[in-house]
Amino acid sequence: MSRIGRLPIPVPTGVDIAITGQDVQVKGPKGTLTHTVADPIAVARDDDGAIAVTRPNDENKVRALHGLSRTLIANMVQGVTQGYTKSLEIVGVGYRVQAKGPTQLEFSLGFSHPVIVNAPEGVTFRVEKPTLFHVDGIDKQKVGEVAANIRKLRKPDPYKGKGVRYQGEQIRRKVGKAGK
Repeated sequence: MSRIGRLPIPVPTGVDIAITGQDVQVKGPKGTLTHTVADPIAVARDDDGAIAVTRPNDENKVRALHGLSRTLIANMVQGVTQGYTKSLEIVGVGYRVQAKGPTQLEFSLGFSHPVIVNAPEGVTFRVEKPTLFHVDGIDKQKVGEVAANIRKLRKPDPYKGKGVRYQGEQIRRKVGKAGK
């Protein structure tokens, strides 16, 4: 049995979960998320109020979906209660970020023009310093995807370390040309 899939998902107070066939809807203080569970996997409520995810057999594909489905539902519960945040920092002379509202950022990344980034629905931005900002939201996948797309604008350079990186990310530095 899957070690992750067999764990029950605790439902905190203030969170309402509606299970309709294969559809799971989670409502909480921060918003609402829905997910359609893959076909052979079953989702049900336990006697103690927790959510149980079960599988009908031990085929490889079904075993893989079991743990995945349980984790996706647990991430939805955490998202509507606490939310998710990715912190990114900008390193480089003249590189900075400005907030143009809670859903828009303007980057100066060494290009001849400023780069404008708009947040999709459900994602907001917070700028702490001109070189440090946060991507917030209730959907873990959306927050990670937006942060990865922003990082892609100017990836960290392995020679000088300039660019957009996750906070605390270690960049493997390369040695430049050796002088005579």
